[in-house]
Amino acid sequence: MRFLGRADLTEALELCARNPVDSVLAAARFIELAAVRGNNLEGWGWPRNGPLQAICWAGANVVPVLAPDLPPAAAHRALAAFAAQAIQTKNSSSSLVGERRAVMEMWKHISSTRTAREVRDNQPSMILDAAPHVGANPQVRVSQPADFDVVFPACVAMFTEEVGYSPLGGDGGISYAARVRYLIAQGRSYIHTEPDEDGEPEVVFKAEVGALTRQVAQIQGVWVAPKYRGEGRSISGMAAVVELVRSAHAPLVSLYVNDFNETALRTYRKVGFRQVGSYATILF
Repeated sequence: MRFLGRADLTEALELCARNPVDSVLAAARFIELAAVRGNNLEGWGWPRNGPLQAICWAGANVVPVLAPDLPPAAAHRALAAFAAQAIQTKNSSSSLVGERRAVMEMWKHISSTRTAREVRDNQPSMILDAAPHVGANPQVRVSQPADFDVVFPACVAMFTEEVGYSPLGGDGGISYAARVRYLIAQGRSYIHTEPDEDGEPEVVFKAEVGALTRQVAQIQGVWVAPKYRGEGRSISGMAAVVELVRSAHAPLVSLYVNDFNETALRTYRKVGFRQVGSYATILF
């Protein structure tokens, strides 16, 4: 493998564009890193010489991406090279995530050196590239910077519920707060608020565009406050998010969801999402 630098950006993004849904996590991160004018893309490429046939973002997460026409033998060599690099450098990313087959093959190599908190080996990857099938909640809107103090606690609650630990550890939540502020500033945070018993606004529903390219906007962080669950708010809320995202960011909206989360799967299908593949996530 070789390390990816700014000079590799165009070729890396062209590879990602060949399978934009599976690669959106890596592609979005490369785009964000290039925007800050740094040379380091926090990524690995394969093979060492010649045109890129596989890449891997290796930052906060490890995300492998293979060319869709890569022969099986070459795919095995690429994933083995990435896994060897992760082992050699004692990579401390919080997860290994991406297209299911690539992730699970890398995990076979890495599993002897790292212990997983959880293996989510089948997460349906779903898309919607047209108008939603249900009516949108008109109260869902784009978050504004002034909403941060209301949005941030909801984001922390969602993260803790989904991942199993609080994002406020380590640096006291500084990095996580910066990420939430970034998404709000980029117009990629969506909320529906209502007054609480004291008349103060509280988040009823929220979602973010966690990864974005010109082709795909991947929705992450979908959350309904516990006291409002069971009322169908996520269905109309997601319909609104799809409309807003397709209007402002990308024509195709994607997401991935745990296969055991039947409630979420039913919600997304009602909105109009259809499955096009599978992701997997190894949580460390």
